Amino acid sequence: MTDPDNPPGEGEIAPVRLPETHLEEIEAGVRKLMEQSAQQARRLDHLASAPTSQSSPFSALGAPAFGGPPPAAPPEPRPILELEGEEYEDELDALSDWVDDFLMPSYGAEVTTAAPWCLRWQEHDDVVAWLHALWLAYQQHKDPEAGPSGLLVWHRDFLTHTIAAIRAPGGPLSACMTSPDRPAHRLLPGPPPSIRTEEANAAEAGSSGSTGSGS
Repeated sequence: MTDPDNPPGEGEIAPVRLPETHLEEIEAGVRKLMEQSAQQARRLDHLASAPTSQSSPFSALGAPAFGGPPPAAPPEPRPILELEGEEYEDELDALSDWVDDFLMPSYGAEVTTAAPWCLRWQEHDDVVAWLHALWLAYQQHKDPEAGPSGLLVWHRDFLTHTIAAIRAPGGPLSACMTSPDRPAHRLLPGPPPSIRTEEANAAEAGSSGSTGSGS
């Protein structure tokens, strides 16, 4: 390397002269750093544009996706007597299919005075409520999550007790068919409202009458 034409004066710092080979190495290093920085910027852009929720490897088991909202819970079953209108009729149709196609052919046994039945059982509200509850329990206990003993529990804790209650000699169907050769149907009168309710209704009616006459 040649000395500069004008040597630095006293107190001045001479500029550093690097060999050409060193300059090429620095330039190559700077280019490499710039390429790495560009790659990192592209990765950041890709991550920023990716969806926030990803499919869960347990989605087949019903688990929610990572970062996603939980799955909507199935609607809670409601007692059939709380339903009204078309909703009640649809539920009663489904219940009738289950009772006529599965329950009675499998567990109906013989109709006798000790085990009455009614071909118009849908008109007995208490029987409808019993059978609907039995049907809901059946759906719950036949589910795989109930385990291999689920249906045995249904037979022991639900089926036997329900059939005994609705087909008892003094039960809600006791005035209906007691022999297959003599189909019958009769709704037994239920107990009247309690005295307290009657008095409250009478007081409310009297109050309404007084208000109406004074206006």
